[in-house]
Amino acid sequence: MEQFLCPCCRSNRMKVVGSRPRKYLQEDASQVILIIRRLRCLECNKIHHELPDILVPYKRYKSECIETVVAEDNNTPLAIACDESTLYRWKKWFNSLSRYFAGCLQSIAIQLGRETEEASGPISVLHRIWFYVGEAPGWLARIVHTLVNWNLWVQTRSAFLSGYA
Repeated sequence: MEQFLCPCCRSNRMKVVGSRPRKYLQEDASQVILIIRRLRCLECNKIHHELPDILVPYKRYKSECIETVVAEDNNTPLAIACDESTLYRWKKWFNSLSRYFAGCLQSIAIQLGRETEEASGPISVLHRIWFYVGEAPGWLARIVHTLVNWNLWVQTRSAFLSGYA
């Protein structure tokens, strides 16, 4: 069985304390329900959810769909069943956080002693990110997995509360 490290204190002493359903949508908008384990760290007492690589926190579609949209070249037709407004929001979300992602990945590489020189000359932020996680399919999942496990994921979900002024 795979051991999980606590993103907060890096302890490997985690205990399963329950589970919860998590829905996501595929390219054709069909819904899939997963059961996500809830883990409690026995060192810092914080609860974490075991996030599969196919999911991005607070996003409804699987990571491959989002990855395809944010890295698209305008010549590639998209086969994702969702609104144009959803595609726009994904691009806006990624563009607003891409520099943060690149900086976090560079910082982690330095901390692990794996920092090497990036390509010289001006390169896009996406290419800087790919320098650390590769550009093969699944690169967004690799970003998410790394940042979540280093407790660097930025919570971008907004909540609208009804009935409160």
